[in-house]
Amino acid sequence: MLKIVEGILKGDRRALSRAISIIDNEEGKYQEIIRQIFKKTGEAMTIGFTGPGGSGKSSLIGKLVEEFKGFGYKIAIIAVDPTSPITGGAILGDRIRMQGNIIDNSDVFMRSIASRGAIGGVSKSLRNIVRILDAAGYNLIIVESVGAGQLEIEVSKIVNLTIVLFTPNTGDKIQAIKAGITEIGDIYIVNKADIEGANTLFNTLKDLIGETEKKPTILKCSAKTGIGIREVAENINKMLNDRVNNFKEKELGLLEIELKDMVLNILEDKILSMLEHNPSYHNLIDKIQNKKVDPYQAADDLTSGLLNNIINQYPKNIKNH
Repeated sequence: MLKIVEGILKGDRRALSRAISIIDNEEGKYQEIIRQIFKKTGEAMTIGFTGPGGSGKSSLIGKLVEEFKGFGYKIAIIAVDPTSPITGGAILGDRIRMQGNIIDNSDVFMRSIASRGAIGGVSKSLRNIVRILDAAGYNLIIVESVGAGQLEIEVSKIVNLTIVLFTPNTGDKIQAIKAGITEIGDIYIVNKADIEGANTLFNTLKDLIGETEKKPTILKCSAKTGIGIREVAENINKMLNDRVNNFKEKELGLLEIELKDMVLNILEDKILSMLEHNPSYHNLIDKIQNKKVDPYQAADDLTSGLLNNIINQYPKNIKNH
C-alpha cells in the first residue's frame, strides 16, 4: 500500500491535501491511489450546491455547516472556483467568503479546486476527489460549483442531492423559467429572502416546478440574517435519510456517466496524439485550404483511418494488461 494511501485512510490532512493535488493534476501514481482506496469508498453522502453567480452559495454553505455538524456528520467541502486565466489555478473566492465559518473549524476539511474550464465548472477529477474524502471518513461531502448559468447542470451528475439557489436581485426569475437548471434540483432555495422580490420569486418557482413529476422541495432563507437556515438544514438531512436506497439506484446512473466520460477522455487523448504525428492530417488541411476536398469529407476520411489504427492496436493493449 502506498504511504499516501495509508495517510488518507487515517484521515491525515496533509496526506489528503497532497492526494487531492496529485489527483487534480493527474500526476505521478494518481491512478494507483484510486485503485488502492476504491474498496473503502461508497459510504459518504454528497450534496451539490449550484446556481447562478452571486446567489450566495458560499455564504449559505458556511451557515449550514454547524447545523450539519449537529446532525452528526463529518463534513468536507470542495469549492470549485473559477480558473485564473493567468495562473490556471483557482481564484479561491469561495474560501474567502467561507472563512469566518469554516476555515477556522478544525472539524471541517475544505479544499478549493480550479474548474479548468470544465462544463459547469466541474473538473473531471472531482469524482475521484470525492472518493478520497470518502475513504478518509468524511460522510457528508459538499460540492459547491462555480456559477455558470445553465451549464451548472453538470454537478447533478456527480452528487446524490442537488440544491439549486436563486436570488430575487440577479435576474433569476427569468433564469428560472429556462429549461435545464429547473429540471435537476431536488431542493430549490430562494436565498436573500429578506430583500424585495423574494416572495414573488418563491411563488414563481412553486408555480413553475413545484408540481412537476419530480415534485422538488422549494424553500426560502437568508444566509445573511439566518432566517430559514434551520429549516433548510432539516429538509436536507431528512431527504438524505429518506433516500438512501434511491441513491444506490442513482449511483448506477452516475457510474455509467463516469465510465462513458473516462472512455471518451482516453479516446480523445489518444486521437489528439495520433493527429499530431499523422502526415495525412496536415496534408488534408492543405487540401481543404486549396479547395481540393471539403471539410466533411476530410474529417470522414481522417476519422476512418484513426479508428482503424485504434482497432488494430486494441488487442495489443489487452495483452499488455
